[in-house]
Amino acid sequence: MLSPECVRELRTSWLPNITDTGLERLIDLLEKGSPLLIHGSFTRVVPMGCLATHAAWHHPCTEHLTLDAGISWLHRVAGLNPATSHVIREWDRCGTTDYEIRAELLAFFMDERLNRQRQERPAPRACAAVTV
Repeated sequence: MLSPECVRELRTSWLPNITDTGLERLIDLLEKGSPLLIHGSFTRVVPMGCLATHAAWHHPCTEHLTLDAGISWLHRVAGLNPATSHVIREWDRCGTTDYEIRAELLAFFMDERLNRQRQERPAPRACAAVTV
């Protein structure tokens, strides 16, 4: 089960900063149980990355980055410390065998997609150049 801290972080820092294409990518990877969605590190080899890395590869501020994309997206776009992110810590703790966490995240992201489809959304914020 997702912790209250994880859910709060998803709502306040992740969802406002995940693009529609990033959201679709995460949903697709979670639905398939894709081996491209990894635990324990941000990136192994492109195209293998964690939740934050796949969100970053589909965000205009960080899509040009490779190995440091997830770290940069968390820090510079979502405003989080990558080392203390509740979502990343819970994701890494659950590993590939914890179907419950994967299913909860999938449901959470699918609900967000539905909410976005129901309402008009403001234009995405402009981003400063992110370099690593």
